[in-house]
Amino acid sequence: MALQVGDTAPDFEMPTDDGSSIWLSALRGKKVVLYFYPKDDTPGCTVEACSFRDNLPDFKGINAEIIGVSRDDGASHQRFRNKFGLNFTLASDTTGKVTEDYGVWTEKSMYGKTFMGIQRATFLIDEKGKIMHIFPKVSVDGHTAEVLAALKGELPLAAPAAAKPAAKKKAKPAAKPAAAKKPASKKATPKKAVKKAPAKKKAAKKTVKKTVKKLAKKSAKKASKKVAKKAAKKTVGKKAKKKAANKK
Repeated sequence: MALQVGDTAPDFEMPTDDGSSIWLSALRGKKVVLYFYPKDDTPGCTVEACSFRDNLPDFKGINAEIIGVSRDDGASHQRFRNKFGLNFTLASDTTGKVTEDYGVWTEKSMYGKTFMGIQRATFLIDEKGKIMHIFPKVSVDGHTAEVLAALKGELPLAAPAAAKPAAKKKAKPAAKPAAAKKPASKKATPKKAVKKAPAKKKAAKKTVKKTVKKLAKKSAKKASKKVAKKAAKKTVGKKAKKKAANKK
């Protein structure tokens, strides 16, 4: 589980750049600036270390001890200290236990490759050994100023993580009594509505029928007249032929 504000800072014993050892528990009564950095004598780590160096009197003035931690050995720390005139303690986490205890040994990526390394982070520890502030994923520029502001109370410190209250179990609602089934009511089958032809359509049909009847009567009369004329012509012709034959 990751460390949080209000937690007791994990104790440690580490060798330092001067060949001695340092214990966190031995620093009770002082504020401690415990900062983790990836590697000695690299650009970002050099800028950060030199900034702490230049502002050391301000930290001493508020009874704060600075400890820089990486996995470099004591010899590397000595070279780094001497090259830049560093005036605070550099501790070597050669076993890797401290960086793991503080949760700063993480997976990183660069140029498409992943690897394990130290995440730049700073922990502020109060006089009783409790974590009072955490700066995760530190940006080097302006970091020293924000650390000083936090120690002086000029930067709002993160509130300790409050314990979550136990969730209350919701009482299950009492089961409702089963409602009595109502007898199925017989539904009257609706009568199919007889479609009535509109009055206009009926009237139109009647007029069409009348017209057809009239036309049929007229055509029948004409046909009967034609037949009568033909029959009359035939009768007249027969009579004329008979007269002509009698004359002969």
